[in-house]
Amino acid sequence: MIKRKLEIAVISDVHLGTYGCHAKQLLTYLNSIDTKKLILNGDIIDIWQFRKHYFPKPHLRIIKKLIDMATEGVEIIYITGNHDEMLRKFSGLTIGKISIVDKLVLELDGKSAWFFHGDVFDISIKNAKWLAKLGGYGYNFLIFLNHYTNWCLERLGKERYSLSKKVKNGVKGAVKYINDYEKVISDLAIENGYDYVVCGHIHQPKQAYMENKNGKTMYLNSGDWVENFTALEYQFKRWKVYYYDKDKLLPFYADEDLKNMDMKDLIAAITIFEPHKKKTP
Repeated sequence: MIKRKLEIAVISDVHLGTYGCHAKQLLTYLNSIDTKKLILNGDIIDIWQFRKHYFPKPHLRIIKKLIDMATEGVEIIYITGNHDEMLRKFSGLTIGKISIVDKLVLELDGKSAWFFHGDVFDISIKNAKWLAKLGGYGYNFLIFLNHYTNWCLERLGKERYSLSKKVKNGVKGAVKYINDYEKVISDLAIENGYDYVVCGHIHQPKQAYMENKNGKTMYLNSGDWVENFTALEYQFKRWKVYYYDKDKLLPFYADEDLKNMDMKDLIAAITIFEPHKKKTP
């Protein structure tokens, strides 16, 4: 398998443990790249919606794959989000090549990049967490309904359809919220002199220069693996939004050993963390 070499890959809003998570597609993506650094920008595991009866094999394979990548020398930085906020009590912890932080600043080829999930700018979460969680349950139900709608469409040979995207794009309040979110974050990045600001949270992939009277910055949002199947990639001093549905390398699938492992073996594999191994030339 020929893998694309990257300096940095950024994914967010995977929501492992929910019906909306598309773990198989994400696993395919992770197997198609050879990255030096992988930034998990929040809401990777959905602790808000977690249920003991639902954590299928493809979701476990993602955890196993991340551990394998770290073992092979990939630096993995887990930035906490609101759906996995319980991990914030472990912020600053490093185990092997995996670290947990609440935010991150990197120097990339002479430019500064500011990474965070973005929920800190969500008023509904800051002032009424119960309301945000209620909205999360409603969103999850819509995704659940959409899952079976697309199952039928695929068997009829038709394109997938996103009910949640249709609802969000058709509600003026939602559009205004997204625009305000992007502006507030970009203005703050400009004020603090960051060349790039990289976030997630709103499930809206985007790459755009944002400008005000004080300067400009590049706003980057990694989107999600529930509706859009997107990531951010940095290579050759450039950022780009990756779209899984537009990838010409879609035939690549998960490693066969991961694909064929049963539930017991997967659980055993992710609970035994091996020390870092250097790649052989």
